[in-house]
Amino acid sequence: MNMKKIENIELSFLSIDDYQELKKAMIESYASMPNSYWREHQIESLISRFPEGQVVIKVNNQIAGCALSIIVDYSKIDRVHTYEEITGNFTFNTHTPNGDMLYGIDVFIKPEFRGLRLGRRLYDYRKELCEKLNLKGVAFGGRIPNYHLYSDKLTPKQYIDKVRKKEIHDPVFNFQISNDFHPAKILKNYLEGDDASNDYAVLLEWDNIYYEKEDTSTATTKKKIVRLGLIQWQMRSYKNLDELLQQAEFFVDSVSGYRSDFALFPEFFNAPLMAENNHLTESEAIRELAKHTSAIIDKFSKFAISYNINIISGSMPEIVNNKLYNVGYLCKRDGTVERYEKLHITPNERNVWGMQGGSEIKTFDTDCGKIGILICYDVEFPELGRLLADEGMDILFVPFLTDTQNGYSRVRNCAQARAIENECYVAIAGSVGNLPKVHNMDIQYAQSMVFTPCDFAFPTNGIKAEATANSEMILIADVDIDSLRELNQLGTVRNLKDRRKDLYELGKR
Repeated sequence: MNMKKIENIELSFLSIDDYQELKKAMIESYASMPNSYWREHQIESLISRFPEGQVVIKVNNQIAGCALSIIVDYSKIDRVHTYEEITGNFTFNTHTPNGDMLYGIDVFIKPEFRGLRLGRRLYDYRKELCEKLNLKGVAFGGRIPNYHLYSDKLTPKQYIDKVRKKEIHDPVFNFQISNDFHPAKILKNYLEGDDASNDYAVLLEWDNIYYEKEDTSTATTKKKIVRLGLIQWQMRSYKNLDELLQQAEFFVDSVSGYRSDFALFPEFFNAPLMAENNHLTESEAIRELAKHTSAIIDKFSKFAISYNINIISGSMPEIVNNKLYNVGYLCKRDGTVERYEKLHITPNERNVWGMQGGSEIKTFDTDCGKIGILICYDVEFPELGRLLADEGMDILFVPFLTDTQNGYSRVRNCAQARAIENECYVAIAGSVGNLPKVHNMDIQYAQSMVFTPCDFAFPTNGIKAEATANSEMILIADVDIDSLRELNQLGTVRNLKDRRKDLYELGKR
């Protein structure tokens, strides 16, 4: 086809009025397989059962290609099946309107129109239809037409491996994997008469990253656009716990007023309460502060419910079995409360306060998806973020406390690295100001930020939002969870998928 002669290209639903032209196109496209064309009653059956699944692409109003498909209940389909079985002996009575997988029955481009990448448009339509209908994905049995040239030397598995490594050229299979389909199974005797494939086919699948399994047990849905509220807390003197909680409620009220889904407090935001115990040693004063933790969390849980927001409490000291820990709590708006621990204790926390490191790391399920929480120093250890990412974390929250710009830069730069390498959002929130009447908590430096991966769907510098350094304020930012799904499947680089697990692996004890 001469590109200059193309006046229009149109993708349209297949009509039974197109049949005679379609038949001619199929005969031309499958010249090596005589009588390989659909009869009129079969096309009519497909159109009547599933009109959206049958499309043609026309060039200058002439059929150049076609894609036919049905919907199946994939859990009821034998993973080892034949073309005849999947089509119900070519009756298409296997089509299940309430199924969960789009199954490709046929796709072809006439020889004279090949090279124009029209096939990609047909595959893209199937993917878009799959997303529109909320199906798990697309599947079909893919031919490997050059396999007959190597069948005496290679098994189908070896052949596919060499095609993927570009050591062997197979135009059909190459095209399919370049369109993000992945092989799931070798199918023996799939398509009768496919001598070029030596009676083999490959079950190819494409996963719909937007698929959501319907849950009729609850009226709630997981949000895709999540609004984060970061509290850059000013250290100041408070008369008592009630006054500190009044200030905390002011910030919760503020971020809730912007309909935020999360409120993130900094590490040790309650440190001003140590002023009344400044006459004690530092280790004694921090243990006195720990006596307020239970009351603070009880109040935060009530705030979460009344302001309809998930609150990440930053962190505070807690004594368990006479051991001092740095912990925080996730107070959800449904009333549940979950605990997290700081695993890596800084030399200062250990030497001055006598703190212990925690022992548990986990993700948390929320109405906005899975989140992770690492306290300050923990974010400087990349293994922790990777473990959370492997559990499906979308947003990593990092409450921190740093006194100097050096310390802040360590937290900031490591947090941004976690966003890139784990394909997630990272939100960090710290305290500013000073506490002249609290030993070991004299000064603070912070700039709260929200980091993103670095790819086309995100800011080029990987920074979604940033607060003014060393000023008391709130920072509000929206993050799109669907963009993470696209990055994971279609990103310029794919840090999670491209790990060399054949060389190394990370796991919990």
